Amino acid sequence: MAQQDDVFKKIVSHCKEYGFVFPSSDIYDGLGAVYDYGQNGVEMKNNIKQYWWQSMVLLHDNIVGIDSAIFMHPTIWKASGHVDAFNDPLIDNRDSKKRYRADVLIEEQMAKYEDKVNKEVEKARKKFGEAFDEAEFRNTNPRVLENQKKFDNLHARYSEAMNAMDLEMLKQIIVDEEIVCPISGTRNWTDVRQFNLMFSTEMGASADNSMKIYLRPETAQGIFVNYLNVQKTGRMKIPFGIAQIGKAFRNEIVARQFIFRMREFEQMEMQFFIKPGTELDWFAKWKETRMKWHQNLGFGAENYRFHDHDKLAHYANAATDIEFRMPFGFKEVEGIHSRTNFDLSQHEKFSGKQIKYFDPEINESYTPYVIETSIGVDRMFLSIMCHSYEEEKLENGETRTVLHLPAALAPVKLAVFPLTKKDGLPEKAKEIMDGLKFHFNCKYEEKDQIGKRYRRQDAIGTPFCVTVDHQTLEDGTVTLRYRDTMEQKRVPVAELRGIIEDQVSVTSLLKKL
Repeated sequence: MAQQDDVFKKIVSHCKEYGFVFPSSDIYDGLGAVYDYGQNGVEMKNNIKQYWWQSMVLLHDNIVGIDSAIFMHPTIWKASGHVDAFNDPLIDNRDSKKRYRADVLIEEQMAKYEDKVNKEVEKARKKFGEAFDEAEFRNTNPRVLENQKKFDNLHARYSEAMNAMDLEMLKQIIVDEEIVCPISGTRNWTDVRQFNLMFSTEMGASADNSMKIYLRPETAQGIFVNYLNVQKTGRMKIPFGIAQIGKAFRNEIVARQFIFRMREFEQMEMQFFIKPGTELDWFAKWKETRMKWHQNLGFGAENYRFHDHDKLAHYANAATDIEFRMPFGFKEVEGIHSRTNFDLSQHEKFSGKQIKYFDPEINESYTPYVIETSIGVDRMFLSIMCHSYEEEKLENGETRTVLHLPAALAPVKLAVFPLTKKDGLPEKAKEIMDGLKFHFNCKYEEKDQIGKRYRRQDAIGTPFCVTVDHQTLEDGTVTLRYRDTMEQKRVPVAELRGIIEDQVSVTSLLKKL
């Protein structure tokens, strides 16, 4: 675990050093759990969003997009349940004065038992090799059985407490498990209490006529309140979906692990409206579709898993997370939920407006059910960075830091270098770049030796580099270098676009779905 923590610290440092992510208000010593995306980070973030948007809207003729406002009528949040129920269980340690989420402390304790089981399994796998029978080992090894029993018992108590939102039981679990504060190392805990996560502000020119409103804690409600507008103006027939990318805001108790949990973040959400009674079939279909989207990036199926919810939200009848293996364990990057008809029914009730759907196939009106897919852009960004980062040992004994980013998501697709700053090479290099920059993001660089330039581009994940030398002026060929293999070959300038464009475009990813 210590080694993984070191790797994660290096990734965080790398993000700042190479213009991916900066602490917000950095010259003022930052603002807690708020970050800015730098020149390379914003390009990569936009590529992630484009990959998601086009996979939803371009590849599905029954899904359209909207962009709703951050400020919305405050009654929307009353109808959705956020005013009354959007809470986290909070607990303080009296000695360190630090505040924690009680559910996170318990989940981390469960993860410790799970890690102990997995370590025993891996030790045995190395010892017995191909003869290893994992199922038999899990069912017979005393240490595995002991830790699995502890996990199962804790899991059962935790699920019961969360489903009942029994704050006293959550506190008792923390006491019984002897969970200590990571800072003070003591078990001097306060009682567990609820904490609402929404940011509020005032709208209006004066105190007398101002109205309390909220920064939206999710983008889904902007879709629900526009459901009828989109359905009518787009002449949409069920089943159909509405997609949206936008900022959301949550006053997180425990905002940590870099950009994994922030107070200002970005979501990519799609709400899919369906006929009641078909929701579990559609839930299964969207689980499969979304997992395929993630695995299409080539990070390996073993780094993903589904995690079904122990505690369902008040609006859901099925829910699962897609988790990705981060340096700090498997963590959620996307949620898939069957939201029933809760949201539309609530907005119909609170607004007094009729928003049912008339289905001409059965000649009936009904309130549609909804399947939601919701993915955090920032968490997706972090998962890609974590998987792509490598400190690679080279044959000559040197080490290079390289980001093995999927080419379509890389911030810069091609770097163009003149071998020297004279003899017309810079002019020729800029001419080549000018011919390619309309098709993908290119970067020109002439400072330092060519090897150092290669290393800088490796560190930001640029998949291709082109070097212009004196032979270029003679025969119109350049040296094309591949990031991952460091292979170099001579290719005609006229062929560069054809070689590179297909590999670096989002279309190349979409074609594999």
